[in-house]
Amino acid sequence: MTFSTSRPHPWHGLDPGPSPPSMVNVFVEITPFDLVKYEVDKASGYLKVDRAQRTSSLPPSIYGFIPQTYAGPGVAALMPGALRGDLDPLDICVLSERPITRAEVLLRAKVVGGLPMLDAGEADDKIIAVLRDDPVYGDIAEIQDVPVALVDRLIHYFATYKLPRSGKQPVSVGEPYDRAHAEAVILASIADYQREFPAADGKA
Repeated sequence: MTFSTSRPHPWHGLDPGPSPPSMVNVFVEITPFDLVKYEVDKASGYLKVDRAQRTSSLPPSIYGFIPQTYAGPGVAALMPGALRGDLDPLDICVLSERPITRAEVLLRAKVVGGLPMLDAGEADDKIIAVLRDDPVYGDIAEIQDVPVALVDRLIHYFATYKLPRSGKQPVSVGEPYDRAHAEAVILASIADYQREFPAADGKA
């Protein structure tokens, strides 16, 4: 067994999961207790402060991204009205009965559905998943089995988390889609990543 002496880049140096698109790895950027929007710095791989949230709404779930994914033309083609992808790794929300209070950790999650989000014409899908082997949510297989209140909280959060003082909606969030479509989005994002970063070696 060999060990790396340097930390792999969480976007480029980790794999998408043990069996994508159904079971994926997630790099956690935000916990349900964060009033600050953190995101991975693409150059260094460390978390950076993106912005303090304007509203008092807390993230309703664990939030992060699936490594070695990219919202490019393949992802955009799956969302009606999208002009392009947002050129970021694919976002994912993970439901867990036990509170996970730390970011910059890895977890494995089972995909159950997603939310189509358009941000200024860019496809910015939010995949919805459950923590693998979670004692409460672990048996959920489809988005319709997720409590409606939780899905409504996710929709409300993403519809308002960029809300400016003017009240104008900068994003639109559509109706949730099922696991089959979510898996198609993940496969498209992996293909987009491979086209965009054909020589990614974990050192980017």
